[in-house]
Amino acid sequence: MSRDADELPRAAQGRASTAVAAGVAVGLGALALDPVFAARSWIPPVVVVVAAVSLGGIALRAGLARLAESRGPGAAVPALGRALVPAGQLLLVLVVLTRIFTPEQSWAGLVPTPASVGDLLALLGDGLAEIREQATPALPLSGLVALTTLFVALVALAVDLLAVPARQPALGGLGLLVLYCVPVSTVTGGVAFISFAAPAAGFAVLLWADQRGRLGTSADGGSGAPLGTGTLPALRTGALALVAGLVLPLFVPTLAEGSLASGIGGSGTGDGVGSALDPVAEMQGQLNLPEPIDLLSLDTSVDDPGYLRAVALDEYDEDGWHLTNLNGQQSIAQERPLAPLPGRTPSREVRERITVLDHDDQFLPVPYSPQQVEVRDAADDDWRFDRAGSTVFGRDVTTEDLEYEVVAEQPEPSVEDLEAAPALDPDDDMLRYTELPELAPSVRDLAAQLSTGARTPYDRVRAVLDHFTDPANDFVYSLSTTPGTTGDDLADFLRLKRGYCEQYAGAMAVLVRATGVPARVVLGYTPGQEQADGARVVTSDDAHAWVEAWFAGIGWIPFDPTPIAANRAVELPWAPRVDATVDETVVEPPVPGAELPLPSGPTAELDRDDEFTPLDTDALADDPSPLPWLAGTGAAALVLALAALPALQRRRTRRRRLDDGTPGELWAELLATTTDLGITVTGTSTARQLARQLAEQLSGAEPAAVTAVRTLALAQERAVYGPPGTAGADPAAATALRTVRRGLLRQATRGQRLRANVWPASTLADAGRWVTARTPRPLRAA
Repeated sequence: MSRDADELPRAAQGRASTAVAAGVAVGLGALALDPVFAARSWIPPVVVVVAAVSLGGIALRAGLARLAESRGPGAAVPALGRALVPAGQLLLVLVVLTRIFTPEQSWAGLVPTPASVGDLLALLGDGLAEIREQATPALPLSGLVALTTLFVALVALAVDLLAVPARQPALGGLGLLVLYCVPVSTVTGGVAFISFAAPAAGFAVLLWADQRGRLGTSADGGSGAPLGTGTLPALRTGALALVAGLVLPLFVPTLAEGSLASGIGGSGTGDGVGSALDPVAEMQGQLNLPEPIDLLSLDTSVDDPGYLRAVALDEYDEDGWHLTNLNGQQSIAQERPLAPLPGRTPSREVRERITVLDHDDQFLPVPYSPQQVEVRDAADDDWRFDRAGSTVFGRDVTTEDLEYEVVAEQPEPSVEDLEAAPALDPDDDMLRYTELPELAPSVRDLAAQLSTGARTPYDRVRAVLDHFTDPANDFVYSLSTTPGTTGDDLADFLRLKRGYCEQYAGAMAVLVRATGVPARVVLGYTPGQEQADGARVVTSDDAHAWVEAWFAGIGWIPFDPTPIAANRAVELPWAPRVDATVDETVVEPPVPGAELPLPSGPTAELDRDDEFTPLDTDALADDPSPLPWLAGTGAAALVLALAALPALQRRRTRRRRLDDGTPGELWAELLATTTDLGITVTGTSTARQLARQLAEQLSGAEPAAVTAVRTLALAQERAVYGPPGTAGADPAAATALRTVRRGLLRQATRGQRLRANVWPASTLADAGRWVTARTPRPLRAA
């Protein structure tokens, strides 16, 4: 084959190495997204789609190169391929996305169909909604992961186009910059080290590919260096870029705070005062309305229904209690129970038909432990269930004018059941609900004092509850509070002992956590007042906050520390209460338009700048961390790559010698072949002597090879001993070399051929000579 005829395949091989480098760079750059997610189950789909873009591009370009080669010079296929390859890569991306995320409607689980594409588009729509609902670190929900996978795939395609057809790998760093900007603009607090290091490493790979392409092309004549000319300068450039990428960001200002979106709590259509129980709103606004608003009508199957839960606030910091991420993957339309209780939890069934009167919120009030929720005359798929928070919330819908039915299993543990609940193991995942910031010394001391002598988690919770409900401690229910003086709202509330339900619940939950028991604050409603027709009406006066504590084997159990009036209180046998102590001087409705005093205790705010996100362990239980798998795969790939270097270099050297075509280079290739196959050759043999030795070995089985080896030897003798100008390229000798190689390979054993292909001795010998020649003479002598 002539040099011109071999040009397209060799160009395709060069583009393949650049495409692999681009894929590796994008894979590294995508690791910048690691702090954006609360778990690493997003990584495998991203790795697969980047591999599809990279390897798919290589295969498509190689196929087009072969087609162009078969058509001969001047064929227009390569130009057409520049348009066909990206289209083929996009099709591969679609195949990967439907195979991973919507395989049910795909043909044979692999080939996309209109139905599977429609499901994928719906899932991507869910991802857009989840962006609005999630803060960082976000739960790796299916829609959000699918959207992330598509985003990285498009970045990979852009980098591939810049690196391969445009031959500008370094410009692919712009795509890595896009990946880097995601955590910078969304992650709360300082951005993690990996967000700097991963794109910097990816950019180093792109620079290496760029340098290798520019410097290696000019060295195809070959220096004989095992790694090829230009590789070491490229490695130095990449290393310098990596160091710069790690150091320079330390001196560049970045966004310190961020979130994926404003969060679900702030996106409802309710006004936040009266008609909705929005975590953004302070509950004092709900409780100080001049006239109560009728919100809900309840038709219940029991005479003493419990609380109506709306939303749980599961994170506490110095600014108060906050709602973190909600898992929006589970629809209330599913057939299996939404919130099954642990098997040993005593309970009773409660059925409620709830009619919305003047309630407008994204959170659907439901009784404890809902098993089934059916919304009349509305799409159940618009309402999602977050199991971790036992919260039903709407996606782009509100409760306005709804009617819905709920079947629930209300927990009713006995005191003995709660006393028997053991302390949690140190590695129990529920201990995330004991996370607290640094507390004031007075708060820490109070928690330690209350938990002294408490044997069980229930004893510790009761000790904290009794501190608020014991009349001897002089806690007073009041809608107005006196501003504190310490600058710490929680410490001031515990000292001044005046406040409303939100302050009581917030303070108790902090103290319970401080004793080592998981706790959170819940917002919702007490069950309202019974009417003449037997139904109950819940008004804005029934807006309430209470505490839930977690007990092993039982689950979340409510406790209410607020001394509210008896006609509003919910009876909890495991948490008996005393009559309310009410500040009668402030319960009268305020003058319309008058300013309300600010609360001095923890407030139920939705602060989307969270640093800690509780995980929905049920949703993520089937998603083991891919980090060990990725680390093992990466290590294996690195070992295989290093092991393949001699074979790759051997092929490169053979191709260079054949392209050269001179008798001297062809004879050197014959000697290398004998070395690889373990054929002993006397170092002082002449070309004719070696030809005779090989002819004896090939005689009988390979007659054509016998003639070819003699032709090759004569060409070498003419080049060495002939007149000047006879050592040029010899096509006949090149053909003879190929014939001799085929004959020697047929004569060799399978083991000899395997060693020659995988671990060629001639290349290792060349590498040893190359290293020795570049070793300083004193060190070489030593």
